[in-house]
Amino acid sequence: MRLEKIEKLIKESDSTEIAFTDLNGRIRRLPVNPKNIRDIVNDGIGFDGSSVAGIATVDKSDRILMPVLESLKQIRFRDKRTSLFVGTIHNEQGQRARTDPRYVLEKAVAEAHDEFGFKFLASPEYEFFLFRGDEYAKDLYTDKAGYCDADPKDKGENVRNRIIDILGQCDVPFEKAHHEVSPSQHEINFECSPPVVASDRTLLFSYVTHMVASEHGFHASFMPKPFDDQNRNALHIHLSMQDKRGNNVFYDKDNEHGISLLARKFIGGILKYARQTSILMASTFNSYKAYVIEREAPVVVGWGPRNRTSMVRIPYAANPEGTRLEIRSPDPAGNIYLQMAAFIKMGLQGIREDLNCNSPDAGKAYFQSLDKRIWDERFLPKSMFEALVEAEKSAFLKEILGERMYDNLLAIKTAEWEGHRTHVTQREFDKYLSI
Repeated sequence: MRLEKIEKLIKESDSTEIAFTDLNGRIRRLPVNPKNIRDIVNDGIGFDGSSVAGIATVDKSDRILMPVLESLKQIRFRDKRTSLFVGTIHNEQGQRARTDPRYVLEKAVAEAHDEFGFKFLASPEYEFFLFRGDEYAKDLYTDKAGYCDADPKDKGENVRNRIIDILGQCDVPFEKAHHEVSPSQHEINFECSPPVVASDRTLLFSYVTHMVASEHGFHASFMPKPFDDQNRNALHIHLSMQDKRGNNVFYDKDNEHGISLLARKFIGGILKYARQTSILMASTFNSYKAYVIEREAPVVVGWGPRNRTSMVRIPYAANPEGTRLEIRSPDPAGNIYLQMAAFIKMGLQGIREDLNCNSPDAGKAYFQSLDKRIWDERFLPKSMFEALVEAEKSAFLKEILGERMYDNLLAIKTAEWEGHRTHVTQREFDKYLSI
């Protein structure tokens, strides 16, 4: 996008902001003076990296935020217009910060292209809850509707439609939207795009969803598992892979499941490294409460055609170009850039190592005849502690993130685990106070 067009667009806005993520995946936004946009485009704008989780230390805190020009969107809310850029983080002019999550994904995409000649199209599925407030209460639910219920049960339809409308004005076309299985839970899916673009759109989606929910008097929550007996918020990611001529290399008409040997190797890499990267896909203490039987979250490390209990699923595709893989272990509390990068890197490593995904899950993967043990590497980690042990041992995870980001991530997540481990809960009072 030309600078002259950018200046004209942001002049029509009430605010101009640059969005980026911390290492946890939380969105940060830096409002900037639109009159300075030429200087910001050329030189960036400084911020305190030590105040953003995982980006910098206090003794070397200065970082520069550079707007990605082609990412600019003008968002029309009810009472204001916001011009929003996605930003990249730099240590100084011309030097990308190794702790910028977007940089990790950019490198993974470039590696696939340079080494193999592959490119990708990705599509995350966005699930979220609409609650009456942002603090726990018995009347938190906004409705008691279920999957694909309609008015008058579905109290969030107007919110979904408004989100779709705003993002449509930002040239982000939606594919489908509906009420999800749990009360007050919703899903919106958008058309596929290159992985970096899809991840940038995730920031945009999260920002717009929170703002629109607030306009309607609700609170949007991407918390993975708010309630014991309901489904979680998932972030299923669909990924297809093309060669230099644009052909879908995951498709094979002669295979029983319609997938190529290359796709099977790609899946083999995901299966091999799923536990080692689990702290990216399920990044919070709360995330692991979702890996339970019959709640539409994967439990076993496995794959299956059209099987919604499998960790990696091969969805039905009406034509060869739609052949894709869906990874079902991530949730929206993580960092989308790192989750997307890990998805790609695991698959590429499977190709390098000439792995195979073996037989698909038979029936419900929940009920495979596996003896239950406390530590069982056939399953995804059952707790944040188990995921951290796998991450601590993983040279592969360190290679994905780079040493500095890897160290920062482990420090942040270990502290989070320790905080939960040592916190005394109401459940413990109820169970043990009478002893």
